[in-house]
Amino acid sequence: MPDRGVVRTVAALAGLNLLSYLDRQLLVALAPLLMADLGLSRADVGLLIGLSFMALFAVGTLVVGVLADRFSRPRLMAGGLAAWSASTALTGTAGGFASLAAWRALVGVGEATLPPSALSMLADRVPPARIGLANGAFYAGIPVGFALSFVLAGWVGPWLGWRACFLLLGAAGLVAVGLVWRMADPPRRGAGPRPAAPSLAAAARAVAGRPALAGLIAGGTLIVFASGSSQHAITWLVQERGFPFARAAFLSAVVIGSAGLAGNLGIGLLTDRAQRRHPSGRLRALALLGAAGLASAALFYRLPPGSAFFFPCWFLAQAWMLGWFGPLMAAIDEAAPAGMRATVTGFALLVANLLGVGTGPYVTGLIGDRAGLTAGLSWSLVPAALGVALVGLIGLRCHSEGRVRMSSKESAF
Repeated sequence: MPDRGVVRTVAALAGLNLLSYLDRQLLVALAPLLMADLGLSRADVGLLIGLSFMALFAVGTLVVGVLADRFSRPRLMAGGLAAWSASTALTGTAGGFASLAAWRALVGVGEATLPPSALSMLADRVPPARIGLANGAFYAGIPVGFALSFVLAGWVGPWLGWRACFLLLGAAGLVAVGLVWRMADPPRRGAGPRPAAPSLAAAARAVAGRPALAGLIAGGTLIVFASGSSQHAITWLVQERGFPFARAAFLSAVVIGSAGLAGNLGIGLLTDRAQRRHPSGRLRALALLGAAGLASAALFYRLPPGSAFFFPCWFLAQAWMLGWFGPLMAAIDEAAPAGMRATVTGFALLVANLLGVGTGPYVTGLIGDRAGLTAGLSWSLVPAALGVALVGLIGLRCHSEGRVRMSSKESAF
């Protein structure tokens, strides 16, 4: 029987992540309307999705990671929720690219409080044998948030306009601030030195001393290049696959919501089971699932909508694109030094978001402006394939080292 307190903590943090991704992805869902109304290019949308949001978000996650190792994590998240909700509402007043970028940057500052705080809370509250599933449940907020953003865009956007979507969503977030403020902060598990002040150097030293940890962060950065680029999919469906905006929005909501939930929970369960069988099982299972997911994505980006495989490949691709975060973050958390988990998480998010999510949508948009989004989205899978291979190699190396240690123990007897 699961501990009800654990379940409540996981559910609350997953709900908060859902809200953050709903706010973050609303601009993605409304991209075709924004492009038509404000004259934005695909590269402009890529910058708004990526660097304009990620630059401050990525740096913020590192700073908050250090603070979360020292101060109340729920109160950090409550302050962030107030900031990102107010900025989301004010996005509805934007008159062009510059003002959209400014409000997006402030949304990023607020949302930076959530991942390092929430993931370290889960690591302290959830039994280690279930952390992959718990992280998967937390990251299930991504597909549900994605899906709800498409529902909101497809329903409210054509009816009241894109500005009303931002205003309504920002107001809803402000209502939840008090609930987050009152959340309990679990006791911190483990002991170890804690940095006295926010420090990029402290996190970098912790990572540099652990090659497997550095490799996992690099692998995640390469994989997230494709996940970030896939946010152009609704524009691709409308402009290059001939879907009306409302239909593209609602189909995206259904596929992303269902596939994302299946991916987060299914990949979390499978990798937890593999980890219980061998210390490197999570990484090896993650690499095998990644190979299948990327193959499905490659087919999806090339198939015509009338193909019998179009929707199955879309489903499998989205299950991978939205489901790998939790297990990989669990592996990073396990490899991090005790007492610095939130700091290392913040560093990992800094690198992955700045170099992967920050650049992926922009590069894909640039290719899309010149050669079409089909080409841009297809090329985004190349670095992701390299990342999956790197994670798999680390898993194989850990597996071999585990066998060597086991053989040594047996020979001692």
